Amino acid sequence: MDSQEPWNLENGGADVKGLEKEASSADRRAPHSTSASSVLRKNSDLMLVPARVRFPVLRQVFANLQEVILGTKLAILFPAIPLAVAADFYKFGRAWIFALSLLGLTPLAERVSFLTEQIAYFTGPTVGGLLNATCGNATELIIALFALHQNKIHVVKYSLLGSVLSNLLLVLGSSLLCGGLANLNKEQRYDRKQADVNSLLLLLGLLCHLLPLMVRYGGSGGPGAASIADYTLQLSRASSIVMLLAYVAYIVFQLKTHRQLFESQEEDEEDGEKAVIGFWSAFCWLIGMTMIIAVLSEYVVGTIEATSSTWGISVSFISVILLPIVGNAAEHAGSIIFALKNKLDISLGVALGSATQISMFVVPFCVIVSWIMGTLMDLDFSLIETGCLGFTILITSFTLQDGTSHYMKGAVLFLCYIVIAACFFVQKTPQSPMNISNLGVEAPAGVSSA
Repeated sequence: MDSQEPWNLENGGADVKGLEKEASSADRRAPHSTSASSVLRKNSDLMLVPARVRFPVLRQVFANLQEVILGTKLAILFPAIPLAVAADFYKFGRAWIFALSLLGLTPLAERVSFLTEQIAYFTGPTVGGLLNATCGNATELIIALFALHQNKIHVVKYSLLGSVLSNLLLVLGSSLLCGGLANLNKEQRYDRKQADVNSLLLLLGLLCHLLPLMVRYGGSGGPGAASIADYTLQLSRASSIVMLLAYVAYIVFQLKTHRQLFESQEEDEEDGEKAVIGFWSAFCWLIGMTMIIAVLSEYVVGTIEATSSTWGISVSFISVILLPIVGNAAEHAGSIIFALKNKLDISLGVALGSATQISMFVVPFCVIVSWIMGTLMDLDFSLIETGCLGFTILITSFTLQDGTSHYMKGAVLFLCYIVIAACFFVQKTPQSPMNISNLGVEAPAGVSSA
């Protein structure tokens, strides 16, 4: 832990003057670092710091525990973490392990966002923005990596697809709906420029998903399924490299050349905010929570098929709907609260920024990692999944094209998500451990490759 942090003996917390001095020397935080953690944060009524603790290190540990563990409204879900570990150790039902792991991942995802926000106070906008890009969707990324390790390509594709759909339709839709209803007498406006940039990147990602799908269907009468699968895989890997380059360009655009387009959303929110824990404290907590997320993610991936059989729900519905809702729970709540306050720029930054990270960074990163691991993962998400993705990106782009909002736009986006969720709920397609198209075998009639 950070041994240089000053602490107030009377209130058991940080001496904000010392921390404010450090934070003021850093540049403005990175765009989109104003996260849901700022609105989900709360002052705990339970004081963990004893009144008479002689050792500064112990006092600091207790103060950090209070700020990190009890400093969120989702703290009530933390007991699910040891319960999930106990359920796995004592061999409880796999559905119980899955459910408890999902509940435990919810506060962890929000706390990771909070810790990256704290680190960004001290690192400046460039490093803070890169850290936010890496850790902003840490839960989805870790789940995807464990699924890749277990060769469950369909879980990877479904969970990442579901995260994009959740951010664009559920998070953004419910935010516009609630914000519109709460501000009926006000004209809700937002800056179209940053929304246009995110929409362009999402459309580029859609193109990279469509091309492998069209190659597979357009070449069905060619030299053979094995050759088509090989072409699809090579095209996916090349497209993934292009997507990662586009995302790097987006980071440079966002943090360096056109920062002014993204600063308006955080100006009001940053006034009066200071770091509440030190740099090294936040860094150590971030490593620890990432390790816990890794353990719970392994539980989730390892029990998803058994849970599907026990609950009678398809793997596609669990992966596309349930997993992203848990991973985006904190962002969902924060985005709605900002919309209720008529701060649509922040709501759009949360929803569109997260969707862009998943589409242009996490998905191609998983393809490259699978390439290194020798696992055959491509960008062919099959017809239904790619169609839902394309429709979602197009309707979101049309919704945001005029720079104004009302509750009807949010209602349409939200209802689109309900229809897509119903589609995957009724889809009882059996899943194989590997992607059928990657095996070079044509899928049987009625079976959709993951």
